[in-house]
Amino acid sequence: MYTSILYAVLSMGGLGLLFSVLIALANKKLAVEEDPRISEITKLLPNANCGSCGYAGCANFAENLVSGKTQINNCPVCSDEAREAIARVLGVDVETGERRVAVVFCQGGDGIVSKKAEYSGIKTCIAASLVGGGERACSYGCIGYGDCVAACPFDAIHMSEQNLPVVDRTKCTGCGNCVTACPRGVIELHPISHHVFVLCKNHDTPKVARSVCQRACIGCMICERAVNGQGFKVTDNLAWVDHDVYTKELVLPTEKCPTKAIVILGQADES
Repeated sequence: MYTSILYAVLSMGGLGLLFSVLIALANKKLAVEEDPRISEITKLLPNANCGSCGYAGCANFAENLVSGKTQINNCPVCSDEAREAIARVLGVDVETGERRVAVVFCQGGDGIVSKKAEYSGIKTCIAASLVGGGERACSYGCIGYGDCVAACPFDAIHMSEQNLPVVDRTKCTGCGNCVTACPRGVIELHPISHHVFVLCKNHDTPKVARSVCQRACIGCMICERAVNGQGFKVTDNLAWVDHDVYTKELVLPTEKCPTKAIVILGQADES
């Protein structure tokens, strides 16, 4: 009996050893060596895995970069220094561009925008947008539940006391996650050199716009007339800035905007 058990143990041990050797040989024979540049580039990337490049994460982006399926500039989060370092690893040239940051085109926080109802549903912007648009009366503005804050992997957005998102321009990398998260399209990415904005998206008639929000643009055209149409235009009841024409200086076109919808963001020495 003991002899049978011993034979069984030895047989199983022998088979285990044989299979281990076979697996080791197969692993060595079939192994696919990873291009060492992938690991090197992954270390140079932000490793936020924000997905703004269109890939599953920074490592996946590095793989596709090395294989030539994407370009360095397709990572909007990379600094110019990181892009140049990656270009040296790949042995290619790269053009560095101006950093972009998120801009929230709404000033209609609590106490500024009218309320149309009480909302008791799930406290997310996407949920509220599907059920009447939440509490706020403006159908163009920020809903105020902070989906953009939750979507930001860089801690670059926080909610103010009026439940409006505030962007920290020093932390914002321009990944665009907040843009995607906003169901109203209130957030846009702009070059850091853009400082003057009309922070409103409302296309209602002046009477309706002003009745729902104290800071809504009412399309009065005071700004457009102040600069003779050079850099400010009013289209469909809403003023907008042509940054290709308007000065890069931190100067308002006029101090007479009746709702203070035109504002200056950032500092002159930002980069």
